[in-house]
Parts: sequence; C-alpha cells; structure tokens
Amino acid sequence: MRRWLCLFVVVLLLGACGKPPALPTPVSPTSIPRTPTPVPATDEEAIVQLLTAEGEGVVQQDIERLMEIWAEDGAVIDARHTPDDTSDDLTWRGCDAIRQRYVTLVFPGNPTAAGATDVQLTIEGDAAEAHSTTHIGSEVAPGGDRWTFARRDGRWFITSLTYNLEPE
Repeated sequence: MRRWLCLFVVVLLLGACGKPPALPTPVSPTSIPRTPTPVPATDEEAIVQLLTAEGEGVVQQDIERLMEIWAEDGAVIDARHTPDDTSDDLTWRGCDAIRQRYVTLVFPGNPTAAGATDVQLTIEGDAAEAHSTTHIGSEVAPGGDRWTFARRDGRWFITSLTYNLEPE
C-alpha cells in the first residue's frame, strides 16, 4: 500500500511540474470603424449642421435628436401664409410644445425627405438668422421659412422657426 501511495505522490508531483495546458486565446470583438462627429470649423458650418440635423430628425422621427438641437425657450410659428399679419399665427413655445408639434403634426405625415435649401444666413455675434426654402416630402415652400439661432455656452441652438411665410 505504501508503494501505491508513493507512486501516486510521484505522479502528482510530475504532473505539477509539467507545462500547464494552453488556455484558449481570448478573441477581442471586432470594432466597427466609426466616423467621428465633425466639429464645425465655422459658425456658418455649425448652423448648417443644425438645419441638416433638423431635416434628418424629421425623416427619422428622432424626437430626442430634435430636442437636443432646440433651445429650451425655442418657438415654432406657423405664419399661415400671412407674413404681414401675426394675429392669426399659431405658436408652439418651449420644448414641450415643440416636441408635441413634431409628434402630432409632423411625424404622422411620414416625410421621406426634409431639408432646407437656398439658405441665406446672417450671423451677428452669438445670434443668427436664416431664410430658406424647405422641402418636406413633395411639398416645397420657396423662401417660406425663417430660422433664428443662438450660441449658448459655446454651442449653437435653434431658437425659432417661422414657416408658411410665403403669401398664398
């Protein structure tokens, strides 16, 4: 019995002195190359990016993205094709109202395209104004939109959109 015990101890010791079994090499997940978010080089570029983001947000129905580009005290105004008469304007003021407008009035139309073209931009310090033609789906409003923007804490935000400015 003593012989078997000695043999068992020798086998254990020899096994412990040997090379440990190779563990599988961990496989690192393949990372997807991502394009970094562009940092605008100029104020004009930053504002154009806001207009582009607004159009993309409408098409993608991305309410969170839209709310990120609007100022908390922003306003959307429907001039109702009477640009010289503000008494009949419809106004959505503040983020909650703007969110509600997108969700109840804009998104149900399921636009497949939206964006501002023919943008005429004026920048004065931390404020800017743009006039544009807007395309939403097949609807075109030539020169029918006025946007305002403000730079706050080093970042530009949309502060207002007045649309349907073209008289009928």
